[in-house]
Amino acid sequence: MSQFRIERLGQMIQEKIGSLIIEGKVKDNRVNTFMSITKVDVSKDLSFADVYVSDIRGKISEKEVEGLQSAAGFLQSQLGAVMHIRKIPRLRFHADKSIGESFDLIKKIEKLVE
Repeated sequence: MSQFRIERLGQMIQEKIGSLIIEGKVKDNRVNTFMSITKVDVSKDLSFADVYVSDIRGKISEKEVEGLQSAAGFLQSQLGAVMHIRKIPRLRFHADKSIGESFDLIKKIEKLVE
């Protein structure tokens, strides 16, 4: 599959999972609406999709990521209903701590400026 199609597939997965989280369709107490999908890396053979999750409040816990991982089957079925491809990638969720680290970096820079 071409790299362009793989990237486009990753964007579609990111948008759909993000909208399911925001709409509150994921019925796990560990998943909240402040979570956002920052990046999706789909493997070349479409067997896996690594989904990177962050929290707009800056910190994301492993429990929140585990909540999404436990809802992966539901999310894959929702993706299958929308996306018309032969094989839906298996979802693997990872914590993306870059937003929290960037907040910390901005605070350090502001302290240096003062």
